[in-house]
Amino acid sequence: MSASYLDTAQGRRLAYHRFSGREPWVVFLGGLRSDMTGTKAMHLEDWARRTGRAFLRFDYSGHGESSGDFTEGCIGDWAEDAQAAIEALTDGPVILVGSSMGGWISLLMAARMPERVAGLVTIAAAPDFTEDGMWAEWSEDQQTACMEDGQVALPSEYGEEMIITRRMIEDGRDHLVLRDPLPLAIPVRMLQGTADADVPMSVALRLLEHIDGDDIRLELVKGADHRFSDAPCLASIARAVEEVLTRA
Repeated sequence: MSASYLDTAQGRRLAYHRFSGREPWVVFLGGLRSDMTGTKAMHLEDWARRTGRAFLRFDYSGHGESSGDFTEGCIGDWAEDAQAAIEALTDGPVILVGSSMGGWISLLMAARMPERVAGLVTIAAAPDFTEDGMWAEWSEDQQTACMEDGQVALPSEYGEEMIITRRMIEDGRDHLVLRDPLPLAIPVRMLQGTADADVPMSVALRLLEHIDGDDIRLELVKGADHRFSDAPCLASIARAVEEVLTRA
């Protein structure tokens, strides 16, 4: 099926797929430079169709079939995209399933839209990664290049080099979630692979410790990597969503 498109108030055009069903809606939030056709998003869509659950997946601007270039975007833009998609394309309560950067976005949405977000499932969540996973680990030369040249190219095992801009780093500092209290009075299920080379297990443990809530669980999957996309991992995602739905 061809994607549909949403034009946002910020002038961006977002590609999406959705279908109605039982509420709460389940909304998939992808990772950095990934798109809505990835294995996890499609597995969740198949699960939602089988169970009759309302479901939405979409591409942030600069990703997949949406408008814009990746190097023009930043965390703030992609959070705006997520909020626009949730507000325009769903109604009632939503369960957010955030993968990697999408985990960070889901935490921002829970803070911005507490009346809508009824639960979270995160997969290798990467909160504050621009500051803690990039800037803090870069060499002095990389930091200088980013600030003076406006961007730095990082090698990536997923394809061509990733261009990280000064705007992304500076904007990320305006959206950090691990520096201030993070109360979440909703069910949260976090999934994390112990062999994740991109988002180490220490990030999941830090997030678990930082969230203030009564229904927060972290599941560690021994040997799983950042993709978290083999059959057992995909089954874990569906189980986590089902558990959150029963408690939302």
